[in-house]
Amino acid sequence: MIRLFQKLRKEEDIMFIIAGLGNPTGQYEKTRHNVGFDVIDLLADKYNIRVTEKRHKALCGSGIIEGRKVLLVKPQTFMNLSGESIGAILRFYKLEPETNLIVIYDDISLPPGRLRIRKKGSAGGHNGVKSIISHAGTQEFLRIKIGVGEKPKDWDLADYVLGRFSKEDRELAEEAFGKACDAVSLMVREETDRAMNLFN
Repeated sequence: MIRLFQKLRKEEDIMFIIAGLGNPTGQYEKTRHNVGFDVIDLLADKYNIRVTEKRHKALCGSGIIEGRKVLLVKPQTFMNLSGESIGAILRFYKLEPETNLIVIYDDISLPPGRLRIRKKGSAGGHNGVKSIISHAGTQEFLRIKIGVGEKPKDWDLADYVLGRFSKEDRELAEEAFGKACDAVSLMVREETDRAMNLFN
């Protein structure tokens, strides 16, 4: 009974859901579309959080970042259905996307290594974000976009985002992952404007 009470209290005091978007299974590791997963892995290492619990169609792990209780999330629904998982988590914890959700994902309109932090916005053609907007019922949630570079003219978009970086671009992307972790540490302290000034 005590353990159950502790678990309930543990679940009730989550302050931020930090969701990185990507596709499950090894075949998609280190692809452009999986940079959200890469940042979650880096956050997990940095803050000693195990993202191994399977629930709400996601791999989850709870821990502390800058004194705030967070839930790191890697939806396992495949990218285009990301909202099914994130919507379920928001409802379970009774959290508002406008104030308690940070989503990290790839952006083809930004060069590799660049970040763009936003407080709200449209999906911008990103199907994972489109799914989240649909299931969360709002476009107002914090987001960190990570540049993966523009699609070459003769490439299919799906082939491009499901492909891997060149060695040089991967190095730039990994620098951006570190910056994204720094941005998260500011955003959970409700210093999103500062994060925007530093990293946009």
